Amino acid sequence: MADHIPLQDFCVADVAVLVNGLSCKDSKTVQANDFFFSGLHLPGNTSNPVGSRVTPVTVTQLPGLNTLGISMARIDYTPWGINPPHTHPRASEILTVLEGTLEVGFITSNPDNRLITKVLSKGDVFVFPVGLVHFQRNVGKVNAVAIAALSSQNPGVITIANAVFGSKPAVSADILAKAFQVDSGVINKLQSKF
Repeated sequence: MADHIPLQDFCVADVAVLVNGLSCKDSKTVQANDFFFSGLHLPGNTSNPVGSRVTPVTVTQLPGLNTLGISMARIDYTPWGINPPHTHPRASEILTVLEGTLEVGFITSNPDNRLITKVLSKGDVFVFPVGLVHFQRNVGKVNAVAIAALSSQNPGVITIANAVFGSKPAVSADILAKAFQVDSGVINKLQSKF
């Protein structure tokens, strides 16, 4: 499932006009900087509870990606840092380890909910199919870095814990308690962290 093939050479996003996607800027005003992003050489700030930082390069950061059906991201991890379970509703992802050792995995859909996991080293590549919950964890003693390519200019991301326990307004604790088969006090504690 990728974005449709464009009908012209390019369609640089006009960020002032939002439809289902972004409309095209007048091609006469397009500049080289519309196709340029600088920053993936910089480590992301991993001083957070999960120990990772994603630096996205989607159509929002790089308007020249509009209609091209691709984007990418740099992910930095501290030792034992994670990119928590999440999904991209509009894209498959291919991840390449640049530095370090990552445990990666995804979970198949219901009813199997099978965990497919592998430990990757520098230069290894792994694919996460569109829409499936997936994660990465640095299992090394040093920082790790990966680059991910995605099959959409706007892949979206739904971090499972943030969505379930941090929604605004909150999902009723009794609904989550029944779904997770725990006491509602556990749910209240989890919701307070998000």
